[in-house]
Amino acid sequence: MLVILGYLITFGCVFGVFVAHGGNIGVLLEALPYEMITIGGAALGSFIVTNQPKVLKATFATLPQVLKGSKYTKARYMELMAMLYEILQKARKEGLMAIEQDVEEPEKSELFKKFPTVGSDPHVVEFTTDYLRMMVSGNLNAHEIESLMDSEIETHHQEAHGPVMALTRLAGALPAFGIVAAVLGVVNTMGSVGQPPAVLGAMIASALVGTFLGILLAYGAVEPLAGLLEQRAEDAVKEFLCIKSTLLASMQGYNPATAIEFGRKVLFSTERPGFAELEAHVKGKK
Repeated sequence: MLVILGYLITFGCVFGVFVAHGGNIGVLLEALPYEMITIGGAALGSFIVTNQPKVLKATFATLPQVLKGSKYTKARYMELMAMLYEILQKARKEGLMAIEQDVEEPEKSELFKKFPTVGSDPHVVEFTTDYLRMMVSGNLNAHEIESLMDSEIETHHQEAHGPVMALTRLAGALPAFGIVAAVLGVVNTMGSVGQPPAVLGAMIASALVGTFLGILLAYGAVEPLAGLLEQRAEDAVKEFLCIKSTLLASMQGYNPATAIEFGRKVLFSTERPGFAELEAHVKGKK
């Protein structure tokens, strides 16, 4: 909703002020379809050439999600930490082998089913169970597991930034494609130099629409999307860092209540629950 509101403000102000100052919106509308095909087609073609299929797929899959609010809310983090607390509490009371079945078959685990939001997220479940499995096996120490976690988080971060970089490059190219469309319009105008001044003026105005449109799409539409996706990617990393800090604290001997406090502290302040708030939530889930 905020994305749509932002676009309405951007385009409303740009075109609204143009009309308010006596601009002829008809000139823009007449040239718009042709300029959009030129700029949009060139941009799409270069976008396909520049990016690997996996980045294209990730970008097109991510774009519809920008219209929704971020899923990384305080409620989600509280559920995540409640789930980690219960897993660690079970392991502490009954031994690490008690969670082996939950780790091996999380889709059948009643423990994970108790937390429908994070317990059904394949990325969260896979990341959590992979390192719980290592803890159960006992073959790796905390430093080795931390190094593995950092490597996986870095890989996830790079993958999440694929669409961000793709859209940033596209935003950088759009003004140039706008100039290409404008030059073509000027070439067309020069070929009609014998026409009356009124006709030539309209043709030049139409040509300049290309430059205007390329710049507006770049800085008013595409680059803001890239910035939003970058912020979402940072939020996603925080979730993994929360799991990492909690599990490592548990490996170092801290009780579950203290371990989730380590995880709570890495969250952004806007989504981080208070100590008492989280404690009440965890006890309520129990």
